[in-house]
Amino acid sequence: MPVNRLEADQVFRACNLEQLKFETTADLEPIKELSEALGQPRAVESLRFGTGMEHQGYNIFVLGQSGTGRHTMAAQVLEGQLKKLSPPDDWCYVNNFDDQSRPKKLQLPAGKGIRFTKDLAKMIKDARSALKASFESEEYQHQVQAIGEEVKERQQKAFKEISDRATKKGLALLRTPGGLAFAPLDKDGDVMSPDEFKQLPKETLQNYEKEMAGLQADSQKILEKIPQWQKEIQEKMATLNKEITEKSLTQLVAGVKAEYAEIAGIPAHLDVVKKDIMDNLPAFLTEDQQQSSLPSGEETDMDSPAIRRYKVNLVVDNSKLNAAPIVFEDNPTYANLVGKVEHISMMGALVTDFTLIKAGALHRANGGALIIDARKILTHPGAWDGLKRALQSNCIKIESLAEMYSLLSTVMLEPEPIPLKVKVIIIGEPMLYYLLQRFDPEFPQIFKVAADFDVQIERNGENQELYVRLLGNIVAKQKLLHFDKSAVGRLIEQSSRMMRDSERLNIRIRDIKDLMLEADYWARQHKHETVRAGDVQKSIDSKVFRSDRLRQRIQEEIQRGTLRIETEGSRVGQVNGLAVMMLGDFAFGKPSRISAQVYMGKGEVIDIERETKLGGPIHSKGVLILSGFLGARYGTEMPLSLSASLVFEQSYGGVEGDSASSAELYALLSAIAEVPIKQQFAVTGSVDQYGRVQAIGGVNEKIEGFFDVCRHRGLTGSQGVLIPATNVKHLMLRKDVVEAIAHQEFHVYPIENIDQGIELLTGRPAGEADEQRRYPADSVNELVLRRLRTFADNMSKFGKGEEGPGERGDRDS
Repeated sequence: MPVNRLEADQVFRACNLEQLKFETTADLEPIKELSEALGQPRAVESLRFGTGMEHQGYNIFVLGQSGTGRHTMAAQVLEGQLKKLSPPDDWCYVNNFDDQSRPKKLQLPAGKGIRFTKDLAKMIKDARSALKASFESEEYQHQVQAIGEEVKERQQKAFKEISDRATKKGLALLRTPGGLAFAPLDKDGDVMSPDEFKQLPKETLQNYEKEMAGLQADSQKILEKIPQWQKEIQEKMATLNKEITEKSLTQLVAGVKAEYAEIAGIPAHLDVVKKDIMDNLPAFLTEDQQQSSLPSGEETDMDSPAIRRYKVNLVVDNSKLNAAPIVFEDNPTYANLVGKVEHISMMGALVTDFTLIKAGALHRANGGALIIDARKILTHPGAWDGLKRALQSNCIKIESLAEMYSLLSTVMLEPEPIPLKVKVIIIGEPMLYYLLQRFDPEFPQIFKVAADFDVQIERNGENQELYVRLLGNIVAKQKLLHFDKSAVGRLIEQSSRMMRDSERLNIRIRDIKDLMLEADYWARQHKHETVRAGDVQKSIDSKVFRSDRLRQRIQEEIQRGTLRIETEGSRVGQVNGLAVMMLGDFAFGKPSRISAQVYMGKGEVIDIERETKLGGPIHSKGVLILSGFLGARYGTEMPLSLSASLVFEQSYGGVEGDSASSAELYALLSAIAEVPIKQQFAVTGSVDQYGRVQAIGGVNEKIEGFFDVCRHRGLTGSQGVLIPATNVKHLMLRKDVVEAIAHQEFHVYPIENIDQGIELLTGRPAGEADEQRRYPADSVNELVLRRLRTFADNMSKFGKGEEGPGERGDRDS
């Protein structure tokens, strides 16, 4: 069955510029609903369903290749869903005066957290000022003085009574460094000298001593009462201070309580603050001379250690939000997700308090949505488990990894957990999604929604119109020169080339955007007012030039004869195969010489690549399929008594894939039938056990790789490539290849089965079996069958011990 070569319009689907109803992208209407215009209905529906579902576990895993706009679309759909919701509440931490290692949480309506923080700071500041003013007032000083005078008067009265009693008995009360003492008086009322006192009669001396002892005892009783009087003074002063403090604080606290009376926890906290101030009044009023070690900015009164205990730590402030938040955490470490407690160095030790509690991304996204990159969160220790714990428990508990693993020995806080209601969107590659599904049993219960992003859309009129408008959006957003109609057409063509499919368009936005940015650069370099098709082509060629050093070296070695590739003549058991090499995002075709040798054996096809461990499993599978084909076609009536070896010549690396299995089969048939293969052809395509040629990947690069070899040696008009017929729709060849095909200098042949291919390669009919399974004489299949029968007969003779003519003589000689 003859094979018709492809025409130029079959190997490249050009964009019909008449279908583009504009002159430049300035004439295009921008796309407002980007997510729908990109041909992602499945992903968009999944995102909407996941964000709308309020039950636990309906978090979303967005899977797809990078560059498809996953982050942008997810954020856009989330914004549309969450803008209907009010901003979530603010969250604060305050001191727990009963147990400072367990700070308490406070929940306030959005915007009231910052107000409460300021109001409480103002209340503390006003309280200090009011109390200082009260304690420095004349009224307070008079009251203090009155308390002091009262005790002083009591002391003076008691000592006066003792003094009067002593005077009546002729004694004087003296104050000495050793305490109170009594001494007798002379006739003039002066204290008697010691000599005079000794000259007194004995009886008089004894009376004086007795009286002095009695007065001394009474004075001692008075002295013993002085501490009690001092205590009474302190109690009265404490009562006075408490009354003044109560009077000053009550009005201030009442004002703040009235403002936040309906918010749970705040009135009780204000009462505790008031009580603590009254219990620690001296420290509250003392000016702290220590420098604060806090890592915050400017020092304030609230930063002093004595006052910081009354501070409000506003960890989540939603005062600037108009709707539920959408948070993207670019560095999802454990601490950045669930929050952390910082420490400060004080006198050589690490200390902390509730003011050093820092919120994580879960706190900021609480009540809204959190977007995280899958690969990043999975590579940070503890982050993935921490996220799962928070989502399963519906609360955020701040714990330190160092504490969990006993790596840090210092004071740690245990803040009250904060209730969590958040929609988490994980964005990652499909591989990560399926690995988590397989190996993490908790993953399916937590992420029940998968938003699967595609990388392509069908190239039809409707989608092309939307695609063109998308290009206009990119021009506007990136502030590029406007693209004219020809440039847009070239972008559409290259988009299909990127997908390696003439019927599809690439919706990996990053790829298209990069191409447009480079085209804009070349247009500006050439002083063009708009970007033209030539500028787009220049950007394509420049990117290839920057990446194709290795391809050029391989082509050079082929032209120098180092790598043997024949493009003329005929060879038995040899065919030009085609492979694709990938270097990052750059792919190119590399011709390879495939050879086959056959001989009598047990029906084995030896894959030399596999035997040397250079062949991958898929390649080995393709070779084994050849045995199935040979056995089904030629071995139904006789055993296959041959052995064959197949190899990629001058291949020093691994070989993988089955795209060369048809070429290997052609080489094998040629070797068996001893029919030469024309070397001006190269072959690609896999084959099944029925001889049908199947589609392969990289068809454009493979054709171009062989074309480059032929072009350097000179196009003869007979050279070409055999490809699977099912790959025709994937053709988007280079311009120079298309032009050569148009001028019939090079050809591409679509092959449906092995018989078509072998006829084209050998110039001999393949032959079709009749009802008796006989093939036409001298057809390829007949020659193969004849050779195999010869092998079988010879193998049978050897099995019976028979020898061919001349064999005995050869052995005897």
